[in-house]
Amino acid sequence: MTPLARILSARIAEEGPISLADYMAECLLHPRHGYYATRDPLGAAGDFTTAPEISQMFGEMLGLCLAQAWLDQGKPAPYVLAEAGPGRGTLMADILRAIRAVPGMSEAAQVHLVEASPTLRACQHEKLGDAVTWHDTVATLPDAPLFLVANEFLDALPIRQFVRHGAGWRERQVGLKDGALAFGLGPEIARPMLSHRLPDTAEGDIVEICPAATAIAGAIAERIARRGGVALFVDYGGWRSRGDTFQAVRRHRPVDPLDAPGEADLTAHVDFEALALAAKAAGSAVTAMTPQGVFLERLGITARARTLARGMTDAALASHVAAHRRLTHPEEMGQVFKIIACHPIGRPAPPGLDPAT
Repeated sequence: MTPLARILSARIAEEGPISLADYMAECLLHPRHGYYATRDPLGAAGDFTTAPEISQMFGEMLGLCLAQAWLDQGKPAPYVLAEAGPGRGTLMADILRAIRAVPGMSEAAQVHLVEASPTLRACQHEKLGDAVTWHDTVATLPDAPLFLVANEFLDALPIRQFVRHGAGWRERQVGLKDGALAFGLGPEIARPMLSHRLPDTAEGDIVEICPAATAIAGAIAERIARRGGVALFVDYGGWRSRGDTFQAVRRHRPVDPLDAPGEADLTAHVDFEALALAAKAAGSAVTAMTPQGVFLERLGITARARTLARGMTDAALASHVAAHRRLTHPEEMGQVFKIIACHPIGRPAPPGLDPAT
């Protein structure tokens, strides 16, 4: 039993079962034993690999997207160039390199990172240097035009799960069974926030909500509607939540989410419909959800891959080709990962993404 498992078991024994959201928050962000507070989870030596760590092309394409949006909005200066959940800083480094080709854009940028992990902040400082300001939440970002990227950030925010039971819902919880952590269900309660899901769900269906994700999307969209800019949300998920997507990964393999609290990455699929509704309610325009592979191809990733491949041979070339495939192919990350963006009403949608219909 991990140290965090003992803490959670004692809490549940005294107070009763906890929500899945509470469990995720403790596992990921506990100040002493939380997953993100204690390690660098990325890369071959970690537990998972994100798109920026696969190839520089990913960050370059996002940088080009932001650059065109900046030009379309009249080159605001200064502006906030921000990333939520910036990992090791690799994506921001690639974005900064890409936008250097756009006169005035680098000079006007004020780089801000939203990162709660001290370990990852140290990695980001090593990669990006001193010209960065860190934040614990998006709420403290400067009140200025905002050009923001959030790649695999929302999937790690705590979710709640509800199981359809008649005309009501039972919340999935984490409790104790024979001294070990176990899933259970709370009492049946009418949930007004889920009343719109009664027509498209059946008995036993699971619906997931992520209050933190919709709150963050709404806050960012409100800022963009008022001050200008664009936000790109890149994550795995789909349109309208249904089913159990809660999962744990350790050493690049799926594991039981209750087995080793604090020792595995916990995530869930992002409900892009909920994000879009929150952003629209905040006054922003929202693009249609676009698969990552389609987005990257529209921005020219294949041409960039061919340019980078010049002079490569043998293992280096094979690795480069494999990285392009992994980012774009429908059977790899190209389909399961999606992108939506919010931007000011009346301004062009960012390139690579379909405008909302």
